[in-house]
Amino acid sequence: MIRRAILVGLAALLLVLLSNAMPVGGPVKPTADVPEAEGWRAEVVVDGLEHPWSIAWLPDGSALITERPGRLRMLRDGILVPEPIAGLPPILVHGQGGLLDVALHPDFDRSRWVYLTFASGTPDANRTALARGRLDGTRLVDVEVIFTNADAKSGGQHFGSRLVWLPDQSLVMSIGDGGNPPIAFAGRDVRDQAQRLETHFGKVLRLTEDGRPHPGNPFTGREGARPEIYSYGHRNIQGLTRDPASGRVWANEHGSRGGDELNLIEAGKNYGWPEVTYSREYWGPPVSDVTSRPDVQDPLINWTPSKAPSGLAFYTGDRYPDWRGNLFSGALVFGQVRRIVLDGARVIDEQKLTIENRVRDVRQGPDGYLYVLTDAPNGALLRILPD
Repeated sequence: MIRRAILVGLAALLLVLLSNAMPVGGPVKPTADVPEAEGWRAEVVVDGLEHPWSIAWLPDGSALITERPGRLRMLRDGILVPEPIAGLPPILVHGQGGLLDVALHPDFDRSRWVYLTFASGTPDANRTALARGRLDGTRLVDVEVIFTNADAKSGGQHFGSRLVWLPDQSLVMSIGDGGNPPIAFAGRDVRDQAQRLETHFGKVLRLTEDGRPHPGNPFTGREGARPEIYSYGHRNIQGLTRDPASGRVWANEHGSRGGDELNLIEAGKNYGWPEVTYSREYWGPPVSDVTSRPDVQDPLINWTPSKAPSGLAFYTGDRYPDWRGNLFSGALVFGQVRRIVLDGARVIDEQKLTIENRVRDVRQGPDGYLYVLTDAPNGALLRILPD
């Protein structure tokens, strides 16, 4: 009996050790080409935009559109107002940096607050920043920078940056990992900071409406950790959206030569970059030999080869009933929008809408249609119509 008990105990111990060593979720099959979606067509709403980055609709049906070279444009009655909105803070236009995302305060009707993310500083010392100002006609007033990355980096790569509001009027914001080697920070590759809670690089943040750390954040009170951090281990999230019914926050982020990811963002979770990834270095070898680890969230999609994910929208309208509850993810390299069919938090299908131009953003408009911004010197706003 004693021998049997010892054997049973050893077997149980071995099972625990094996389960701790085995990756959770396991390998994620790469997604390359997918079938074309049917029953749609695109029409041009307006063109003549210079590298547009984001769009936000105002209650009166007009819209604000950011252009990466540092201009905030007004679209009114389908016509682009010639003069940009005045009153923006100083913006660094360098490489991938410039004027990036735009979002309205949930209580915009009363507050008139417009929130903007952008690159600030110099080519040798720059940061991702967040500002807000009140829209007064054709200018922003009471403009203030309410958050900046605590640390500066060099170069013009990987600023992020998208915004999404949560129901408690807290603001979720993504910040990129700072760039590829040989860009360095504190004596090591800057991208390694995505795994360190002491910096904002490679993180999703949760802020109050005035830019302070949200008191409910998962690392509040941890010594050395930045209190704004909501999740970490990200490379460069340029698509962020929320399912209003379930409350799930979704993100798509750039990998390196493959390994682009769709992720479900949860408080306190580690998403692996650069220690756990399907990406490859631009000069050839894998970034890491590890693609799954028990303490790291597996992606829902591994886009290899890279589609270069951009804007992300969760569709809730009724213009295309079969698409309700789907995600729509832009693809810069492929010139597409990917339709991602969900079953709760699972991905069950994927199709493409071929746009034939670099797609920078995808948004649902107040009229229930999907809208697409194309990234080009002569960029355009497209409306997706049922065919």
